[in-house]
Amino acid sequence: MTHDAEFIKTVFGLKMKQFRQKRNISLQELSNQTGLSKSYLNEIENGKKYPKHDKIAQLATALNCSYNDLVSTKLDKSLSPIVEIIQSDFFKEIPLDLFGINKNNLISIISDAPKKVTAFVNTLIEISKNYNLSKERFYFAVVRSFQELYDNYFPEIEEKAVAYSIENQIPHKPNSSDLEKILTEKLQYEIRNLDFEKYGATGKLRSLFIPEKKLLLLNELLDEDQKTFIFAKEIGYNVLNLNPRPNTYSWLDFTSFEELLSNYYASYFAGCLLIHKGILTEKISSFFKSHEWEPQNFENLIEEFTNSPETFYYRMTNILPQELGIKDLFYLCFTKKKNSDKLEILKELHLNQQQAPHANATNEHYCRRWIAVKNLINLKENETVTDAQISHYKDSGLTYLVLSTSQKNPFSDGTNRSYCLGILLNSNSLKKINFAKSDRIKTVNVGVTCEFCSIPNCEVRQAPPLRLEKDLFNENMKKAIQMIKKEMM
Repeated sequence: MTHDAEFIKTVFGLKMKQFRQKRNISLQELSNQTGLSKSYLNEIENGKKYPKHDKIAQLATALNCSYNDLVSTKLDKSLSPIVEIIQSDFFKEIPLDLFGINKNNLISIISDAPKKVTAFVNTLIEISKNYNLSKERFYFAVVRSFQELYDNYFPEIEEKAVAYSIENQIPHKPNSSDLEKILTEKLQYEIRNLDFEKYGATGKLRSLFIPEKKLLLLNELLDEDQKTFIFAKEIGYNVLNLNPRPNTYSWLDFTSFEELLSNYYASYFAGCLLIHKGILTEKISSFFKSHEWEPQNFENLIEEFTNSPETFYYRMTNILPQELGIKDLFYLCFTKKKNSDKLEILKELHLNQQQAPHANATNEHYCRRWIAVKNLINLKENETVTDAQISHYKDSGLTYLVLSTSQKNPFSDGTNRSYCLGILLNSNSLKKINFAKSDRIKTVNVGVTCEFCSIPNCEVRQAPPLRLEKDLFNENMKKAIQMIKKEMM
């Protein structure tokens, strides 16, 4: 066990609180007996202060315990479960202040019922094991929760990106050459293209940064858009002074939660730099005023800003809530490998806590009625497919306007991607998106996964409807029970 200063203060506060509660005295009563102020005693119990030797002696006398009882970092059986939680990666690596959580207050809450809280934490750990929730997945889930807490919008990064763009005269649709020049001339980077496969690296490794030499190595298979995003992200690391940071892209491994957060901040900055907030707000507002849905017009809108639909779709999750007041939305990125029917959700985001479809780790089959999934299937004959759909989730009763674009991924081993943005249809969004009422957009009842879908006789079902079958079984059992009771009465 590492007895660092913070841990020692925390344990001392917990023990002092425990002895005080055993004596059944309040902080004010302890203050009266020791001559120490109530506020000072409160700070000690919350792990913020550690008293001097003479004050510890006063406290020990008032609490009817020995000096060593208080200063020892050994906890009794009732408090020992807290040690594991305090010393866990959860407290060490996740900056709780991001969520407005005071660590000491949280520890105080845990100390009030250590056994129950530990049992709850152990339950979560058990669930995570059953569903193969790795440390990496857990940390990514924490980052997503952080994004959702702030509506995926960080004005200070937006402002820095705008200022940097103006200062360096970056065009509204920058290319890789524009940003490469900034990296080499202003940030003293050396940039080289390299055949990564020669070294046994797969196509997923797009770039490698060697900080000791400020050397950025790029996979020679990168296309223009991929280079542009990587350069914008590297600028973000420097402008935001992010450290520690990951040195590979795509993500291969991480040593701390801070690296993961730095990766997100740099990506956010890149989106701001590549797609300017003011211009996108104006263009998307105008597009939403159209009374008819035209897929080609939407593709043209994307191309005004970027050749990467992924960057555009994700940037809309920053802009729509803050600039247009459309807060109930989700973003999903699907992948489908070559010669495989298996679909995976690679990225997801859910704003305003609506229960839109979530990724699952139980190998269930995502609903084939989703427009993003249908788009992926249609990629057999097309390089890019864009369409929209009104998706009605039968179980939740929620209805979304879903825009989706799918494209072949020239960089990977035949893995295609499909991006979609779902906007909850309510009085607010219907007022702002005129084409949501267009007859050209089909309304389709959808589920989440086939295994938990209650849509009967689905023509594209990939697996038996387990929940539907279970509900039907339970309903028949209830009827049978009622018949038995009626006959026996």
